[in-house]
Amino acid sequence: MTIEPENLVLEMLRRLDGKADRLAEDLRDVKRRLSAVEEGLAMANRRISAVEEGLAGVNRRLDRLEARVERIERHLDLAGAPA
Repeated sequence: MTIEPENLVLEMLRRLDGKADRLAEDLRDVKRRLSAVEEGLAMANRRISAVEEGLAGVNRRLDRLEARVERIERHLDLAGAPA
């Protein structure tokens, strides 16, 4: 009779071991996927930074053009004239 409960305990331990192995593999998969998400987020942040840098350049050009237009309007005495 002592063999029967011992086999039952071994069977339960084997099941637990199998479940632990599956959980460990699931955790490795989650870590891989999380790393991929982090890499994608970093790439998106780099792209956003590049867009913001480009936008800053466009704004600088617009500021220079605005200053030039104001100088031209002053030169032609159009600054106070209605459109």
